[in-house]
Amino acid sequence: AFADSSFSVAALFSETVLLTACAASKAFSVKLQILKYDLSASQFSPDGRVFQVEYAVKAVESSGSIVAIRCQDGVVIGVEKILSSKLYETSSNQKIYNVDRHVGMVISIARDEASDYRQNYGTDVPLKQLANRVASYMHAYTLYSSVRPFGVSAVLASYSETYGPELYMIEPSGLYWGYRACTAGKAKQAAKTELEKIKASEMTCEEVVKEVARIIYLVHDEIKDKLFEVELSWVGKVTNGEHRLVPEDIANEAKRLAKNALEEDLDDDD
Repeated sequence: AFADSSFSVAALFSETVLLTACAASKAFSVKLQILKYDLSASQFSPDGRVFQVEYAVKAVESSGSIVAIRCQDGVVIGVEKILSSKLYETSSNQKIYNVDRHVGMVISIARDEASDYRQNYGTDVPLKQLANRVASYMHAYTLYSSVRPFGVSAVLASYSETYGPELYMIEPSGLYWGYRACTAGKAKQAAKTELEKIKASEMTCEEVVKEVARIIYLVHDEIKDKLFEVELSWVGKVTNGEHRLVPEDIANEAKRLAKNALEEDLDDDD
């Protein structure tokens, strides 16, 4: 009886080891299949995926949060800048740039496009056309094996008397959409939930600045990224159609109110 029991245990152990080895072999095989198709930005996997583009999207999802809101008289952009050291100079590593007098953007590759348009046509480039040209440029980097997709999501905002406030966001794949409000970064889902609660079309830029700052402070992960700065810019009637950083006194007041609101929420939870 003892011999039979030992034989059963040994057989069960052998079967378990065999199943584990098969599972490990299958997992390794799947990994090899992925590696086989992620070497080039122009190569599709059998199920239609482009892994290089997915990696670029993951890079965006691990970055600081971006929040942009289009209101009745302009557009406000806010960026969470993660600081990995206390030694960094305040306001260094700028995330928001002027593409042209009337266009602000979270990355700066569009300046040549705006400059070329003005040189050829003698007027400011319409934001929709600029977004299309930048999106085409970014999409081109997903088509050739000699290059890699941009690991960025580009947010563009402008204001004009002809078109009013406009807001576009371009994905790493080159896909772009017009938005009433948009967000990207590691806290994208939480920020999106907050944006859906705001009636931005009934608000002014001065009011929306406070909401943008509040959302960034609310979704910030205090445990993982303790040090951070908030960069705010706007374009609209308040700036006469020019994209500018939000004045320091207004930005500081918005940040103060955001901190107070966050502390009140924590007290309510307690």
